[in-house]
Amino acid sequence: MMGNTDERTALITGASRGLGLALARGLASRGWNLIITGRDSGRLRSVRDELAVTTHVAALAGDVTDPAHRLALAVLARGHAGLDAVINNAGLLGPSPQPGLLDYPLRVLADVYQANVLAPLGIIQAIRSELKPGARIVNITSDAGVNAYPGWGGYGSSKAALEQLSSVLAAENPELRVYWVDPGDMRTDMHQAAYPGEDISDRPLPAERVPGFIELLESDFPSGRYVAASLAPVGVGAR
Repeated sequence: MMGNTDERTALITGASRGLGLALARGLASRGWNLIITGRDSGRLRSVRDELAVTTHVAALAGDVTDPAHRLALAVLARGHAGLDAVINNAGLLGPSPQPGLLDYPLRVLADVYQANVLAPLGIIQAIRSELKPGARIVNITSDAGVNAYPGWGGYGSSKAALEQLSSVLAAENPELRVYWVDPGDMRTDMHQAAYPGEDISDRPLPAERVPGFIELLESDFPSGRYVAASLAPVGVGAR
């Protein structure tokens, strides 16, 4: 079990909307200090203002594929005396609707891999010196990374690469807790973009997945792959 929540700091990428925003709200309600980032500076500023009444929040807008932005996040983390958790949530869907692999523009696919595979590793490399002992690294993945869904070859293969990267990272760094987590289908802008014109109102809101992530972050699960909905937290919620 980790220490006092008042001393915990988490870095969350893609925190201005969707799952990243839900996680920021959930952790703020439990006393975590936050460093949040996202590409939309206006939305990120609104999130910071909302959560600043609950906890300490540092917000830095930028693109996680930019090495200079990743280094700036590391400087922020140093100013917070280190990180207890890093949540690599930012990602790129790719074209909408999703094309088959034989028609997938390779330049676009390279952008998807840059955002979904290389940027998360780049974040971890940039902040490695700021990680506290036993820090949690959470890489957001997808069931498309383990199942062959027609039309999902670009995004899915990038998540498969992230899963293997996470697994090797865990093997190489047993002092850390590395989790690659499938949040499941959710009612988010990205999920809507994947199914243009379809009604996705039956999908759960991201806040419903937050308790599983909190269980991982605040308990002592071994490194590995987890499905957020399958975790059964006791007395933990996205308040």
